[in-house]
Amino acid sequence: MRHIRMTVGALVLQGDEVLLALRDHDPFSGKWCIPGGHVEFGEHPEDAVKREVQEETGLDLVNPRFFRYCSEYYPEMQWHAVALIFTGSGRGTLAAQPGEVRELRYVPLKQAAQMDLAFNHQDIIKGYIEGQTLSPKGKSQYT
Repeated sequence: MRHIRMTVGALVLQGDEVLLALRDHDPFSGKWCIPGGHVEFGEHPEDAVKREVQEETGLDLVNPRFFRYCSEYYPEMQWHAVALIFTGSGRGTLAAQPGEVRELRYVPLKQAAQMDLAFNHQDIIKGYIEGQTLSPKGKSQYT
């Protein structure tokens, strides 16, 4: 039986830049993405996004605010997740988690919106720039 996963992601913002992580595992190993991961059983999504950001980047996510949801469906990978996306700023010192993240980098939002990112994170960043709050079906969803 296949299951839909619940995930969280964070647009960790610093001025007009967003924090990106270079993935060090599948799916999408070697691709840039926003920090995030799975919601654990019984965990509130806001707590999950704080935990995931801290685990992957070493930063505390300050004042996370729900931004939007999106559906990530990749039948070729047997992957279907509903992702809850939050925004916030980071406090602390960047420290990539070995085995999860190869590198961390703040990238100008407009540049990030043009990058070939993992999952549908390019659409999420474009939506943030355009001020969208709900996810339309994008090219990386339900093709």
